[in-house]
Amino acid sequence: MPSTIPSGKHSAIDVALTGSLFQDVSLGEARFDDVNLGGATFQDVSLRNARFSDIDFSGASIADANLAGMTIDGILVTDLLAAYKVKT
Repeated sequence: MPSTIPSGKHSAIDVALTGSLFQDVSLGEARFDDVNLGGATFQDVSLRNARFSDIDFSGASIADANLAGMTIDGILVTDLLAAYKVKT
């Protein structure tokens, strides 16, 4: 299916894009405010240097991820996982 959105900067304010497909798309430096991604699937996605704040990750699953340098509340995730593995 050809794209219905031309290249360039766009705003989508107060719209429903439910069921949309974004494939081989660059959203670098995009900003998402008050966005519902519940039930979304992310595969082969780069979130390098992305920033998340005031996020609800309840029930989220992360698998096969490069977590090098990733922090949660200032703590390296790799350190958290290493400490967890020692306790289990």
